[in-house]
Amino acid sequence: MSSLISGIKGTTQSLTALRRPWRDFFDISTVDLPSSTSDATTRIAQNLTHFRLNYTLILLLILFLSLIYHPLSLLTFLVILLAWFFLYFARDREEPVVIFGFFIDDRIVIAALFGLTVAGLVLTGVWVNVLVALAVGVGFVILHAGLRSTDDLVMDDLESPYGHVLAGGDGELDSPRGDYSGI
Repeated sequence: MSSLISGIKGTTQSLTALRRPWRDFFDISTVDLPSSTSDATTRIAQNLTHFRLNYTLILLLILFLSLIYHPLSLLTFLVILLAWFFLYFARDREEPVVIFGFFIDDRIVIAALFGLTVAGLVLTGVWVNVLVALAVGVGFVILHAGLRSTDDLVMDDLESPYGHVLAGGDGELDSPRGDYSGI
C-alpha cells in the first residue's frame, strides 16, 4: 500500500512539474498570426511540447463538460480514468501487473484499458458526445497552439520537438555543425 501511495505522490509531483503557469498559457500579448504555414506548424509543435499538460487538462475539462448532463456516463468515465491512473500512470514500470499469479505485459494492460474505454463509450451511449467534445477540444488546442507566439518560451533542446534530432545516442546534444571540420 505504501508503494502505491508513493507512486501516486511521485506521479502527481512529476505532472505538477510539467504544467506551465496558466498566466503564460493565456497571455493575450503573445497572440498573433503566423507569417507562413511553416511558422504555424513550428508554433504548433513547440506549443504542444511546451504546454502539453495544460492542453491535456483543457481537453479533459471539455470532455467533462460534455458529459455533465449524463451522470451515469460521467461516473463510468471517472472509474475508467481511475483504472488508467492506477494500472498505467501511477504504477512503477519495473513492476508488472500481477493478476492471480500471472504477470501481465504492459501492452496487454494498455489494450485492456483501451477496450474498457471503448466499451464504456458504446455501452453508455455517449460516444457521439465524446467525439464532438474531442473535436472541439482538438480544434481549440490547434487554434491556440498556432496563434500563440513561441518567442517568449524557454525550453530545453531535449524538450523541443526537434530534440531527438539534436541528441546523440547517449542523450547528449551534438554540435549543430556535426562532426565536420573546416577545410
